[in-house]
Amino acid sequence: MKYRELKQRLIDENIPQYSYSVDTEYPNEAFCLIQKNGKWQVYYSERGHKTGLKEFFIEDEACDYFYDELIRAL
Repeated sequence: MKYRELKQRLIDENIPQYSYSVDTEYPNEAFCLIQKNGKWQVYYSERGHKTGLKEFFIEDEACDYFYDELIRAL
């Protein structure tokens, strides 16, 4: 899925907004998806640190991975 589709899906499925961030780097205790330096980064932000960082060059792969990891953690 694409970034815009992911954002809408999270809203449609009433995923708690405090549990993720798709725009902000280093939120407090949340799963994150950001595009940085031509790559998509997926990680868990914990006390200002990136935990479990995965990088993707393909938007669909990053969004699918982010969604799966977020749902698994909830």
